[in-house]
Amino acid sequence: MFATLLKKINDAKLLPKISDTERQALEAGSVWVDGEFFGGNPDFQKIMGEAYPGLSAEEQAFLDGPVEELVHMVDSWQLRETRRIPEDVWQFLRDKGFFGLIIPKEFGGSGFSVLGRSAVMMKTSGLGPIGTLVVIPNTLGAAELLIEYGTPEQKDKYLPRLASGELVPCFGLTEPTAGSDAASIKAEGVVFKDENGEAKIRLNFSKRYITLAPVANIVSLACSLHDPDNILGKGEFPGISVVMLEKGTEGLGLGDHHLPIGPFDNGPIYGKDVIVPVDNIVGGPDGAGQGWRMLMEQLGGGRAVSLPAGGVALAKISAAATGPYSIVREQFGIPVGLMEGVETRVARIAALTYVMESARIYVCAGVDNGNHPPVISAILKQQTTEVGQQLVTDGMDVMAGAGVMQGPNNILGGGYVGAPVSITVEGANILTRTLMIFGQGAVRCHPHALDTLNAIEADDVPAFRKAILGWMGHSTTNFFRGIVRGVTRGWTVRTPVKDETAQYFRKLGWAASRFAFMTDLAMFLIGGKLKQRGKLSGRFSDALSWMLFGVTTLRRFEAEGRRKEDLPLVHWALRYSLQQIQLAFEGIYANFNVPVIGWFLRYPGRFWLRINPLSTGPKDSMDRAVAASIQKPGEQYERVAGGLGTPREDEPGMGRLLHAWRLVSEAQGATRKVRKALHKKQIKANDLVEAIEPAVEAGVITQDEGETIRKAEAARMEAIQVDTFSAEDYYKDEVSDNREAPRMARAANE
Repeated sequence: MFATLLKKINDAKLLPKISDTERQALEAGSVWVDGEFFGGNPDFQKIMGEAYPGLSAEEQAFLDGPVEELVHMVDSWQLRETRRIPEDVWQFLRDKGFFGLIIPKEFGGSGFSVLGRSAVMMKTSGLGPIGTLVVIPNTLGAAELLIEYGTPEQKDKYLPRLASGELVPCFGLTEPTAGSDAASIKAEGVVFKDENGEAKIRLNFSKRYITLAPVANIVSLACSLHDPDNILGKGEFPGISVVMLEKGTEGLGLGDHHLPIGPFDNGPIYGKDVIVPVDNIVGGPDGAGQGWRMLMEQLGGGRAVSLPAGGVALAKISAAATGPYSIVREQFGIPVGLMEGVETRVARIAALTYVMESARIYVCAGVDNGNHPPVISAILKQQTTEVGQQLVTDGMDVMAGAGVMQGPNNILGGGYVGAPVSITVEGANILTRTLMIFGQGAVRCHPHALDTLNAIEADDVPAFRKAILGWMGHSTTNFFRGIVRGVTRGWTVRTPVKDETAQYFRKLGWAASRFAFMTDLAMFLIGGKLKQRGKLSGRFSDALSWMLFGVTTLRRFEAEGRRKEDLPLVHWALRYSLQQIQLAFEGIYANFNVPVIGWFLRYPGRFWLRINPLSTGPKDSMDRAVAASIQKPGEQYERVAGGLGTPREDEPGMGRLLHAWRLVSEAQGATRKVRKALHKKQIKANDLVEAIEPAVEAGVITQDEGETIRKAEAARMEAIQVDTFSAEDYYKDEVSDNREAPRMARAANE
């Protein structure tokens, strides 16, 4: 029976065919908490026991010392205008070890944890090209690949020079015809023996969008290796390999710039008959053909570090600025942040910043503990960059004119302009969401899918019997488990706590059972066509993403001691997360286009979903307490929005805003008295400042209170001003004609 079934499955192509590169991607990295959701019955006790650490003393000292100093020595506006990093900043980065955070101490680096590196990247992300200069050497690229796969000789040769900043790396992967589809790269390396009998590689390539390429002097180049004489003993086409190239190698072209929005050093790399020894392959000759595996394994952890750090930083700067601005800025005699429409935006910024930070720490800790979770890392990259963009847009809406007028005092404009960069790099978010997260997760993280596929490809009947019976049992169990949990609204789920957050564990467990069963339906009934059903896969990805954020938020709440002041944030965040899962399921049911079952899901199924929802979202009444967490100076504000630089009071932008906010907050009590007296017509005045003297004379406030109001109002007026420019500064009469650049790029490809 099973032999017949196996034949029919192969003939009908019910399950997706796995290519060699897809298999390497599937087998790279590790299954982690994602496997709990695909299993349908998450062990919340185990998940709550996952590490949620803080920084080491050394890492915290680095953040408080050199990183804080760097933040204050950089003029972000000047950097955006000139796009040139001053030489003294370059030297500071070298002297203080910014290039070697990832490199072990025995090679001259700092050996920081993933969490430590993420914290540094988050704090420097607002420094434009300098933030990028910190990220690239300490994430996917030369150092990370050499540490993991390099030969002893390669480590000794390159790592000390990378740690000192003598070598500035870039990673050459993307090409005009290969971006997210990195396996399609056309850069070719041909293995041959020179006249001395030494094995060499001749490389020809044209790369683009390569971050740091214009200022780099060492390239990790991804290429497709061709060995026509089988010199390396790995066949004619060993596969994708990573080759180290130093600047100055004949035929290697570096130095030209692209001009990305939110400017940072980025440009093309060209190579025409570049010849290097085979020992330049990362891992030596044995590393030939292993490049794709190396990239997949390191991306599994790497996506959890750099881009999420930037996405969370964008959320934090939105929270750090928008909360105070909503109190400092007044309309109709009250702070705009107390108006319900504005309050809703401020609340969303505060709660989702709390959520994204919880996920950043949780996942970084997981990678530090030896996990390399490609699916979880992809979720973190996609969602933190998307949410970061959403929150900075919310902040711009609250700041209105102050958000769109550029200049040194604009706090959010640079982040708003640069947000799309993180969304498009290291796998565009569209493809990450619609192809990778669920496409890879459904096979890799499912408890039986990969075993079944392996058995089918091997035509192994006993292995197939074992795998398919396990899969059928798993699916049946989740079908009935989902019914019971749906009827009881999750009351049968075992929760690790008994407090008011237990309801969220129940609902997440309920959602996981439905998710696991619907995954099985999709794989059984849609099968190999799932690759083309990106819209459906995207909805599965959304459900998985927000289940992850739900549990990481609860993990943060537990790890930080169940702080009572965090409960408004937690309640808002979990209701929002469950609402996103609810919407994802509604979309899945509405678009599950298969006979019979599809009709059942579209009509009775969706009706059941809507009358028995996981969540309808945060209540309006919840917004006030959540928004207040970033509208009042103090520890709670720091816990939500902290982790960035601390500006001095005299610094433009954030410095003057926070100064005004503190003064306005100190003056609130006295201000309230004056406004009340004005309302009752005890005193007369045209504005608050004019009312100070009459209020003092009438005994409404004291002289000291009057002076407090006066200082606060002066600081307020200064903080809400925007920059102005003279005609000479505003107009730029000469623009470089770069129309030859496309022809140069085409010529390099010929």
